Amino acid sequence: MKYYIIAGEASGDLHGAGLIRGLYAEDKECEVRFFGGDLMRAAGGTMVRNYRETAVMGFVEVLGSIGRIARSLRACKADILSWRPDAVILVDYPGFNLKIARFAHRHGFKVFYYIAPKVWARGEGRIRQLKKYVDMLYIIFPFEIEYFRKKGVEARYYGNPLADVISAARMKQEEPSAPPTIALLPGSRRAELKFLMPRIVKLERLLSEDRRFDGFRLVVAGAPSMKPENYAKWLPPTSRIEVVFGRTYSLLRQSAAAVVCSGTASLEAALIGTPQVVCYGFNRITYLIARLLVRGIKYISLANLILDKPIFKELIQKNASPEEIYSELCTLVFDNRRISEMKDDYRKLNEIMGGGDVSRKIAKDIHNEITLLQISGSRQ
Repeated sequence: MKYYIIAGEASGDLHGAGLIRGLYAEDKECEVRFFGGDLMRAAGGTMVRNYRETAVMGFVEVLGSIGRIARSLRACKADILSWRPDAVILVDYPGFNLKIARFAHRHGFKVFYYIAPKVWARGEGRIRQLKKYVDMLYIIFPFEIEYFRKKGVEARYYGNPLADVISAARMKQEEPSAPPTIALLPGSRRAELKFLMPRIVKLERLLSEDRRFDGFRLVVAGAPSMKPENYAKWLPPTSRIEVVFGRTYSLLRQSAAAVVCSGTASLEAALIGTPQVVCYGFNRITYLIARLLVRGIKYISLANLILDKPIFKELIQKNASPEEIYSELCTLVFDNRRISEMKDDYRKLNEIMGGGDVSRKIAKDIHNEITLLQISGSRQ
């Protein structure tokens, strides 16, 4: 069978890669073609375009990239029509992928959506699109089961693939013990770096004035979508902040605490067990629009949403000041009671998230669904 997969950012590349491996395991004759990233390329198949060409966030930022996104949409649609896959599999990235869902459905392709759009946060109008254009939705958060059931959307839950990724990483050999470390994860998009990197530079000065942090390393986990120069341009020549690539999980495991941009990285830190403070913000116009659209949710971090409690502090927009981040880091590193409470919550989170070869289970389900449809079609 032929599978066309579309992922549009670093987390989608990660889960898309797992899905590709699952498809090859379940369907020995499968062919895979995709819009994605280096992790998906390593898993197999043919890359059509790298997600870096369309990875943007924020309303204002999207406007500045609308021409580039439109060209990618046209290229993707033309490639789908030319290749004629048995299934189009969309991984998160709803701004782009829901347009492809509509196109693919109207041209008679079977559409599977892996990692549902976060319609429970904003964009409930997208539920109509999911009902109309998507043949099967695969969700990865337990609280989504009841949500989509009430909305009348057929969705299947096999667990969260991130739990499997982190479990596999734990099996690898640990790096030698290192000096005490603060992990810095400022995001995987340029807009996120623009918001958080200047605050990290000021945070470094505050930490240097506190003798308790003498000897601590400050290490930025470089995102796969970024290059060293994307971080270096923010760092003054005197900065002692290090930037490493390809070692995010090992960095989190050996860190006393982490400053994390909200998103998948925050959930990764929680599953690994690293005390963290989440920081997030936009340019002012994007923030004002987001406040109008995002209603009815108490938290922006997935771990807090899953347990429905503030496991860790979320510093948003003006509250994400260097002073506030520094204050919370002091608590995360030196307040043993707070550290213990957070790690207890992390253990509960790991139990809820489950796991167990989730990507392969979803790949098997997709393969079975297509097989049944083909058998049904041949009998008519």
